[in-house]
Amino acid sequence: MRDDDNAGLDGLIPSHLSRRGFVMTSLMSGLTLATTRVEAQVIHTDAEGIEAGEVAIPAGDGPMPAYRAVPKGEGPFPVVLVVEEIFGVHEYIKDICRRLAKAGYCAVAPELYARQGDLSKMTDVKQIISEVISKTPDAQWIGDLDATVAWATTAAKGDAGRLAVMGWCRGGRAVWLYDAHRTDLKAAVAWYGPVGGERTAIQPRTAGDVAGEIHAPLLALYGGADTGIPVASVEEARDAAKAAGKSVELVVYPEAPHGFHADYRPSYRKDAAEDGWRRALAFLKAHGV
Repeated sequence: MRDDDNAGLDGLIPSHLSRRGFVMTSLMSGLTLATTRVEAQVIHTDAEGIEAGEVAIPAGDGPMPAYRAVPKGEGPFPVVLVVEEIFGVHEYIKDICRRLAKAGYCAVAPELYARQGDLSKMTDVKQIISEVISKTPDAQWIGDLDATVAWATTAAKGDAGRLAVMGWCRGGRAVWLYDAHRTDLKAAVAWYGPVGGERTAIQPRTAGDVAGEIHAPLLALYGGADTGIPVASVEEARDAAKAAGKSVELVVYPEAPHGFHADYRPSYRKDAAEDGWRRALAFLKAHGV
């Protein structure tokens, strides 16, 4: 982790981060067991023309399971870090990586909760939040994303000069925080990530807290019918960024609930999901990724 990458996150990264062993040593198969889902995924992306599969990323304290999808060919290809929801790197997240690879990207989704619990076996959302999400230090997953960048740009045909991050739900929160951490990001896309929330010793700052400290332009895709994330709170974060001379483009889909891109859940809204995806790809390209 470079010193300049710590800019804007004073108090977030302790000088000595205690690592614990990996509970998950491989990714789950299929979809998460922890949420009601529709009969089948709406979108299934094949691997024709790309290389896709599970990988192990050196993370300092052992190999971290992850999913990588990249176009066939020598590259290098622009890199998109794919940050999961709270449910782990399951088939939906893997499919997103393949969609990005089909669009020309080296897409990598590390299992950021692999030390805290085995998400492949958890069926209770409250258990996931209390035993895994709330106990994962922000400094830990930030370090793991840094390790993912290092691996992708040295061993996976990724271009270090064209780096972006994209995340959903809790991963959307991570996008805001990682944008405030990483000075060499070119673009960031947050899908309905909470901007507020409880502050704790290991998660000391909210996305809203760092809105004025982001480095790369950020596209914020949110649902107007999201009962857990008031649009006003996202507008406040956007305005804080703007006041600090930063760039946040906010798009709100008035009738869309939380999770409107998750095509394996009843929350899926086809029109909003497809429009958001088109905007996300255009945003990456417009900002050099």
